[in-house]
Amino acid sequence: MSIKYGYLGPAGTFTEAALQKIATSGDELIAYANVTAALDAVRNGDCQKALVPIENSVEGVVARTLDELAIGQPLVITQEVTLPVSFALLTLPNIDPKSIKSIATHPHAEAQCRNFIAKNYPTAQIIETSSTAAAAKGLSKGDYQAAIAGTNAAKNYNLKIITENIGDNQAAVTRFVVVEKPGRQIGATGKDRSSLVVFIGIDHAGALLEILNEFAKHQVNLTFIQSRPTGSGLGHYHFIIDALGHIDDEPISAAVAGLKQICEDIRFLGSYPQAR
Repeated sequence: MSIKYGYLGPAGTFTEAALQKIATSGDELIAYANVTAALDAVRNGDCQKALVPIENSVEGVVARTLDELAIGQPLVITQEVTLPVSFALLTLPNIDPKSIKSIATHPHAEAQCRNFIAKNYPTAQIIETSSTAAAAKGLSKGDYQAAIAGTNAAKNYNLKIITENIGDNQAAVTRFVVVEKPGRQIGATGKDRSSLVVFIGIDHAGALLEILNEFAKHQVNLTFIQSRPTGSGLGHYHFIIDALGHIDDEPISAAVAGLKQICEDIRFLGSYPQAR
């Protein structure tokens, strides 16, 4: 059965490349302008699933994805995908690289290419775009003088590659997650990850320690923890947590049961196989 996927577009993003690792030939891949639009496509039934970036090994979390999953209309993670990312400086074929005064790219990409930019284009204006492919697409229309994106974007938009592998860390990896509407729980595989959002009451001394103790006493290893404001006022926070194990595993289920006794609310985001 074919699946309709939404993803962070336009065509040529790293998200599209990650999606192509798991999609089959009969699936329909639909590009959206931003993470919110891709996730809303699942919420309103336009797509069955969406793939969005959630974390980069160099720059850290994708805040928009975390906030959407934590506070937006509920969705669950059913799969994760990792992809090595490598950046290139792109221009139109007739542009002299020495004349570049503006470079468009996504903020995460700019952060991972700071040394290259500082060394080669220290006075260039950096223009923020919704994705690296959006920068490449805008460049193809003449909106910018240059873009930082993947080499696949150069092929999609007939751009010239000036320099490849310009990232400061050649081992950079981005993690993406597949999300769906709640209702389908993936069975345990023995090598799983569970994600949840923990809402505390009014912030108080030791709040995070109380949460961590529930995992520690049940010997659950955490791979990710990030605090984010709830948006309801200063002092109101929630924590997005990734733990090794499945919700059906006794240590995870016991830790979650303990959290329910001390937290204002918990949103379970799913248990799913770890990316290989």
